[in-house]
Amino acid sequence: MKMTLVEIIQLAITPVILISGMGALMLTLTNRMGRIVDRTRSLAGLVRAAAGPDRPHHEEQLDILWRRALLIRRAVTFNGLSMLVACVLVVVVFTGVVLGWNIEVAVIVLFEASLVMLIASLVTFLQDIFLSLRALRLEVDQARAASPRAS
Repeated sequence: MKMTLVEIIQLAITPVILISGMGALMLTLTNRMGRIVDRTRSLAGLVRAAAGPDRPHHEEQLDILWRRALLIRRAVTFNGLSMLVACVLVVVVFTGVVLGWNIEVAVIVLFEASLVMLIASLVTFLQDIFLSLRALRLEVDQARAASPRAS
């Protein structure tokens, strides 16, 4: 069965929409990475300058930031791979239809692989969110311990 160009484009539109959404996620992830890097540099300066009781707290915050950076790197990697596989899927759809290949299995495998990597990226992103809240809890506890309570 010969498909028209419009039908081929319609078939390829789903992965293209998926790529667009993954691009928005990539922007979010890279912005988070930038904030983690900036905060790490700032906190590292505090650790170098701190010799008192605040130093262990700052070091614990640095440890959390390092783990968060690794999580975000993993999320970016999964998201990037998901985008790459989705792009390959579009090429397979166009090439397979034009050349008359049976691409059903390839389309299923590539689409599922792209979705699995997207899911892995989102799970890793959620892990970073939870870890960032742990760091925030440490900051809140530290601030409350340091400030005198009104009687």
